Amino acid sequence: MPARIEDYALLGDCETAALVARDGSVDWLCWPRFDSPACFSALLGSEGNGRWLIAPLDPQARRTRHYRGHTLILETEIETGEGAATLIEFMPPRGTTSDLVRLVSGRRGEVRLRTELIIRFDYGSLVPWVTRPAPDTLRAICGPDMLFLRTPVPLRGEGKTSVAEFSVRAGEVVPFVLSYGASHLPPPRPIDPLAALTATEAYWNNWARRFKGAGRWSEPVLRSLITLKALTYRPTGGIVAAPTMALPEQLGGPRNWDYRYCWLRDATFTLLALMNAGYHEEARAWRGWLLRAVAGDSSQVQIMYGLRGERRLTEWEAPWLAGYEASRPVRVGNAAAEQLQLDIYGETMDALHHARETGLSASNDDWTLQQELLAHLERIWEQPDEGIWEVRGGARHFTYSKVMAWVAFDRCIRAVERYRLPGPVQHWRELREKIHQQVCAQGFDAGLGSFVQSYGARQLDASLLLMPLVGFLPPGDARVRGTVQAIETHLMVDGFVRRYDTRSGHDGLPGDEGAFLACSFWLADNLVLTGRRADAERLYERLLSLRNDVGLLSEEYHPHERRLIGNFPQALSHIALVNTAHNLYHESKPAQQRSGQPSGPDGPAAAA
Repeated sequence: MPARIEDYALLGDCETAALVARDGSVDWLCWPRFDSPACFSALLGSEGNGRWLIAPLDPQARRTRHYRGHTLILETEIETGEGAATLIEFMPPRGTTSDLVRLVSGRRGEVRLRTELIIRFDYGSLVPWVTRPAPDTLRAICGPDMLFLRTPVPLRGEGKTSVAEFSVRAGEVVPFVLSYGASHLPPPRPIDPLAALTATEAYWNNWARRFKGAGRWSEPVLRSLITLKALTYRPTGGIVAAPTMALPEQLGGPRNWDYRYCWLRDATFTLLALMNAGYHEEARAWRGWLLRAVAGDSSQVQIMYGLRGERRLTEWEAPWLAGYEASRPVRVGNAAAEQLQLDIYGETMDALHHARETGLSASNDDWTLQQELLAHLERIWEQPDEGIWEVRGGARHFTYSKVMAWVAFDRCIRAVERYRLPGPVQHWRELREKIHQQVCAQGFDAGLGSFVQSYGARQLDASLLLMPLVGFLPPGDARVRGTVQAIETHLMVDGFVRRYDTRSGHDGLPGDEGAFLACSFWLADNLVLTGRRADAERLYERLLSLRNDVGLLSEEYHPHERRLIGNFPQALSHIALVNTAHNLYHESKPAQQRSGQPSGPDGPAAAA
């Protein structure tokens, strides 16, 4: 039985990541970058795939774990009847290669441990050729990939597994360093693991010092920011939605997607989360990635891209994998990259608008690109699309998609008015008004007293919680209040928000899913804006309680099983956690920054 998703902690070097379970097993490791074929394991804890275990021989040993201060260095305290030791795990800031370092440090008496290393390349399908080029070195090669394990512990082969038993005494440190390299190049140079520990701690502490604070929520917010930093691909500035693939939104079901890519729809919330916390360099890098990704023919903009801006993200299935807790199929790549989703145009314009507003560099080339994108949106905004949730049940006129088309024109109008940029502003104003009137006429159900998921439908959708956050209508508008009330009444389960009623089958997939954590944070944002601060704080504290023991969240929460589900850790969940804390704590709130509304629950009414 695999570990639960919440049993994992994240290690990373801002180019790749590893997930390590409470029992000391590294069960997911993608080298040389987040979206490469997993050269170590295919799915968390899946039978027969790769893993690397370091654990005490005593089955009664007690374990507790934590990150060291404000770093991504994981420390697991191990207590047995004979002694105590600490397992210290980290990935040093990237040099010429990636390294995963695991140190067993003796604190008291003697602790006996076992290590087991199973290496499987290419999503668990390929067994490498393992040799020993030196007494303290193990080498595994398969095609283009190569791993080196350096340790003084003498390993032996058992079947297709490298194993050893060893002891650590008080004052001793037993090192293990696993390094990746291309098989056609010389072996990666050995690193000093203790010096690497010092350098890694300094790297993260120096980064954390830039944090501006979030009052009594500073600790969870900073941990989320560290997580976002770890999910950033340093060479390009892109931020992956999650470092994993195929972790299910429904245990045992088919809702399993590859999230190791960068989504445009997270752009503005990401930018504001980083900027408000004091991380301008990362915000600038994210903006740069965004501009490079969407550059080109405006008709070919995608909803997501690879870490370096790759566009071909072909989806395929890995039938040899059983899936996490029998959740199949296991999908690699993501076919949603080929969908039409109108909301990404508004998201892109909004992000570039706020980049301009917050002083990030802008150029005439940026504005030319924005005008080209807006011209294309003008041609297509009245088409049906697959919507923010990437449904596979056919295109519809999704209300939120039209709202974000309104945002695209609104932000470019603001740019002309504020920065005197060239453009057909009166024409854009007319289009903005046309979209607004259409949404209010066709996206609102007077009988329900709420906006609905798509024109003519009666289904609710939690994405509608973003309408006041993007400034489409003020939070005090009766239609917004009715929508919030309807979502609280019909889409909440155990106090958390579902995206929509997946049981209806309208999304083209069987089965159900859990509560979507980002949507639950968006509800808290709405409660803040409508003056229900006490309710907002209660919901926010409940959401914080869902984090695992090291402060991480996945995409969703299963209220009945009381488990985190979906890909992990999820960037959007942590971005929402950061922004909601700022909405609660800061006078200048991200929701008001984004919408352009003044403080207070009502603000100026938009044209209806």
